[in-house]
Amino acid sequence: MKTGFFHHIGTFLLFAATILLLITSISAPVINSIALLRVRLDNGGLVEFGSWGYCLQGSDDSFRARFNFNDGDQCTGKHIGYNPAEFVQSLDNTQYNRAQIDTTKALTRVMVLHPVACALAFIAFLFAAGSGFCGAIFGAVTATVAWIVTLVVMATDFVLFGIIKNHINDDGSGSHAYFHTAMWTLLAAFICLFFGTLIVFFTCCSSRMHRQNHVAVKHETGYAHGTPVRKRHFWQRRTTRY
Repeated sequence: MKTGFFHHIGTFLLFAATILLLITSISAPVINSIALLRVRLDNGGLVEFGSWGYCLQGSDDSFRARFNFNDGDQCTGKHIGYNPAEFVQSLDNTQYNRAQIDTTKALTRVMVLHPVACALAFIAFLFAAGSGFCGAIFGAVTATVAWIVTLVVMATDFVLFGIIKNHINDDGSGSHAYFHTAMWTLLAAFICLFFGTLIVFFTCCSSRMHRQNHVAVKHETGYAHGTPVRKRHFWQRRTTRY
């Protein structure tokens, strides 16, 4: 199947989405410097919130001793779900009510969908890169699922860390919170998946329609499946008797 230039653009967008989702998936504490939300404390320290936990960097010895961190171990373990509001509250006395603490803790479990969306985007890329109409359709369907999963987890992340960020910036403690690299790569992956899915779907459908029209034209002009139909002379034609 001749997919054309635009189909390759859609395939590339699916691959780009895979890389962007991978960056989000390996955020803190896997890679300490990549975070969904970064909090700059009033004492100069940094808290990096990621998909699997958080890291405390550059703060003074009193903070390290308080949370049992040392120079070589300033991150939590890698696990599904943690309590960011409770940790921030213990750091700079930012006040959260019980509903906010429970909500943010529950929403962190949804971040397990980061690697799920990454895997789906990669599978969609493999299907779209392969030849054949069926492969392209499977790629478009898988990319649609990946886009929906990314939409769910992205909305969850913005709600979750939006609650944390707004409280930190409004409490007057001197700390400042802002979205970081992993959040923006997640947003970029969402955009790439959206356009990649549309392009792959419409190009494979248009290619299918073009192929059917091409075959129909061949039949009308006396060609069936690329084989010319031999024209018979009048003396070779049989007369039908009734």
